[in-house]
Amino acid sequence: MTGLTTAEVAERAARGEVNRVPRRSSRSLGAIVRANVLTLFNLVVGVLWVLILVFGNWRDGLFGLVIVANAGIGIVQELRAKRTLDRLAVVGEAPVRVRRDGADQEIPQAEIVLGDLVVLGPGDRLPVDGEVTDSDRLEVDESLLTGEADPLHKARGDRMLSGSFVVAGSGGYVATKVGREAYAAKLAEEASRFTLASSELRDGITAFIKYVTWLIVPIGILLLISQVRSATTVGEAVTGTVAGVVTMIPEGLVLMTSLAFAVGVIRLGRRRCLVQELPAIEGLARVDVLCVDKTGTLTAPGMDVAEVRTDVPEAIAALAYVDANPNPTMAAIRASLPDPGWTAEGKVPFSSARKWSGASFTGHGVWILGAPDVVLPPDDPTRVEAGDLAATGLRVLALCRTETLAETLAPAKGAGLVVLKQRIRPEAYETLRYFERQGVTVKVISGDDPAAVSAIAVSLDIPGAANAVDARTLGPEPGEALESNTVFGRVTPQQKRQFVRALQAGGHTVAMTGDGVNDVLALKDADLGVAMGSGSGATKAVAQVVLLDDSFATLPHVVAEGRRVLGNIERVSNLFLTKTVYAILTSLLTGIIGLTYPFLPRQLTLVSALTIGIPGFFLALAPNDERARPGFVPRVLRFAIPAGLACGIAAYAAYYLAELPPSAPASSKTVATITLFAVATWVLALIARPYTWWRIALVAAMAGVFVLVLALPWARDFFALSLQDVGNDAYALVIAAAACAALTLAQALTQASAVRISVARRR
Repeated sequence: MTGLTTAEVAERAARGEVNRVPRRSSRSLGAIVRANVLTLFNLVVGVLWVLILVFGNWRDGLFGLVIVANAGIGIVQELRAKRTLDRLAVVGEAPVRVRRDGADQEIPQAEIVLGDLVVLGPGDRLPVDGEVTDSDRLEVDESLLTGEADPLHKARGDRMLSGSFVVAGSGGYVATKVGREAYAAKLAEEASRFTLASSELRDGITAFIKYVTWLIVPIGILLLISQVRSATTVGEAVTGTVAGVVTMIPEGLVLMTSLAFAVGVIRLGRRRCLVQELPAIEGLARVDVLCVDKTGTLTAPGMDVAEVRTDVPEAIAALAYVDANPNPTMAAIRASLPDPGWTAEGKVPFSSARKWSGASFTGHGVWILGAPDVVLPPDDPTRVEAGDLAATGLRVLALCRTETLAETLAPAKGAGLVVLKQRIRPEAYETLRYFERQGVTVKVISGDDPAAVSAIAVSLDIPGAANAVDARTLGPEPGEALESNTVFGRVTPQQKRQFVRALQAGGHTVAMTGDGVNDVLALKDADLGVAMGSGSGATKAVAQVVLLDDSFATLPHVVAEGRRVLGNIERVSNLFLTKTVYAILTSLLTGIIGLTYPFLPRQLTLVSALTIGIPGFFLALAPNDERARPGFVPRVLRFAIPAGLACGIAAYAAYYLAELPPSAPASSKTVATITLFAVATWVLALIARPYTWWRIALVAAMAGVFVLVLALPWARDFFALSLQDVGNDAYALVIAAAACAALTLAQALTQASAVRISVARRR
C-alpha cells in the first residue's frame, strides 16, 4: 500500500509504460499538414497547374500560388490553435493523486506509470484501468462507458475502467493498463480526435464540395472537347479547359471555414476558455435552452456555515471528519467545527442520488446528515423549520439520529440543523440578462431544495423562478413540465440527463453547465456541455467547453464567437458558391456554343482574388452578432444560384456580343473580364451588408485595385487585358448594370418570400 518507489517510476517511464495519450483537443503536426495539403482539390489543381506550365503561359499558373497560400495559412492558423488548446488543456486537466514512496502526491495524468497506486475520492475521474486495492464504500459510475445506469460498488480485486468516475466513497487501485491500452482510450481513439467541425455548417460545406466534384468531371470533359475543336493550338485548348475547371473548384471555402474556427479557438483561449471540441463554438451559437446547475454556476464554489442549530454539534463535526476526501459542504463544516475525535464503526458516504451521508460511532450511536425533506418525515418540526430557512435562499442540512445504518434510510428523528450560506456569482445577473436578450431560455436544474433554488433564482430575476418544481413529483415524461417551468429542485443525476433528452426531443438545442459529479451524465448528453474549471475531473473530461477561470460571464463571449463563425462562414460560402455556379454555367455555355473559353486563368485569378479571396478573408474574421438559424444550405443556395447565374450570363453575353464581329481575342476576353468583375463586385457589396465604414472601404478598395490594373500598362499586359475597343467595353458596363439590377430584384423577392414562409410557420 506504499505505492511505487521513485526508482520504479523512473524505470517504467523509461520503458514507455506511461499514460501518454493524444489530447482530445489537438492533433499532431503531421496530421495538420496532411489535412491542409493532401486534399482532392489540391491534387486536381496541382495537375492542372503542371499542364499550364507545360502547354501554356506561366502567368496563367498564378492559381497554383493561391493553393500554396491557402495551405500555408491553414497550417499556420491551425498550429496556433493547437498551441492554444494544448496550453489550456494542461491548465484545465485535473491532476491525479497517486501514492509513491508511501506518500500521496498530485501529478499530471500523463505521468501515471504502470503499477502506480491511484488514490480516489468523490468526483474523481479514473484516468487508467486497474484493480481495486482498497475500498471505503467506493461507488463508481460506468454509465458513460457501459450504459449501466446504477453506480457499482467496488471491492478489493474488482476491475476499474478508465473514463468512469467516483460518485461516493473513497479508495485506491493499481494501474494495470495505461495510455492507448486503457479501455476509454481505445473507445475514444477515433471519436476524440481533433476535428475542425462536425456540424450543420461542416456538413453543408462537405455537401457543396461533393456535388461540385461530381459536376467537374463531365463538364470538364465537355469543355475539353469544345476547346480542342475551337482552339487553334493545343496550348490554347489546355489553357481554356484549365481556366474553366479551376474556377469551378471552391478551393478557399474549406480554408476560410478552418480559419474562422481556429481564430475562434485562439480568441476564446485568451479569455481562459478551453474549447475541447471545435464544433462547440458553433454549438453554443445555436443553443436555445441553457440548463444551469445552481451550485457552482449561479453560485460561487464553496460555502460558509452561517449557523448550527443543535445540542450535539459534535455529531455534525464527526460526520464531516469521517471522509478523507470531503465534498464542499463537509469542507465548510470542517472549517467551522473542531474534530471531536469520535471513532467511526461504519459509514455510508454521500451521493447525489441519496442526498445524505451517515456513520455509526463507537459509544455515540448512528447519525445522519442530509437534505431535510429526504431524511425527515413530513410532520417533523425540524423539517418545517428547515423549509422556512431554505425559502430565504440558504442551504440547509438536517442532523438525524437513527437506530441502524444502511443504504436504505431508516426512520429518523431530527436533532438539529446546519445552515450554510452560498455566494451568488457577481457576474451571474448580467450574464442571465444577456441570454434573455438573445432569446435563450434558462432552466435552473438543481439537486437542492426547490425553495432554496427558487430563492436564488428570484434574486437573479429569472422568469418563472417563484414557481419552483420538485422533481420528485414528476413522472417519466417530464417534457410538458419542462416547457412550462423554469426552476427545478431535488433533481437526481439521472433526472438531469432525462431533462436534457426531453428538451432535445422537443426540438431544442440544449447546453448544460455544471461543476459536480452529479452533472456528468447531463453534460455528456447535452448538445453542448460546459464545465467550470474548479469542477470535478469527471465534468471537465466530458464537457466540450471548460471555463478555466470559473467565470459564468465568459459564456456570452462563447456565444458571440460562435455567431461570428456561423454568420461569417455563411457570407464566405455565398461568395465561393457564386463563383462555382458562374464557372459551371460559363463552361456549359462554352461547351454547347463551341466558342473558345472567354477567360484566361490569370484573368479569373485576378477576379477571384479581388471579389472572393481577399474580401472573404476579412469577412471570415469580422465581428458578427447575427443569431444562428437553421437551414444553412438552403439559404446559401438561394443566394449563390441567382448570383452565379447573373455573373455567368452577363459575362458570357458580353463575350458573345464582342465575338459577333471578328475581333481580337484579347479584346473579347477583356470585355468578359470587365463584365464579370463588375457583377461579382456587386455580389460582394450585397454580401457585405449591413454596411460599416470598413466594409464599404473593402469593396471600394477591391474596385480600385481592378481599375489600377486596367490603368497601368504593365499590369494590363501581365493579365492580357486590352482597352482598344471602347465600344465593347461600354457594352460590358451596360450589360453588367442590367445584371446587377436583375440580381438585386431577385434577392429582394427571395427575401420577401422567405419572410412570408417564416411568418406562416410561426402562425
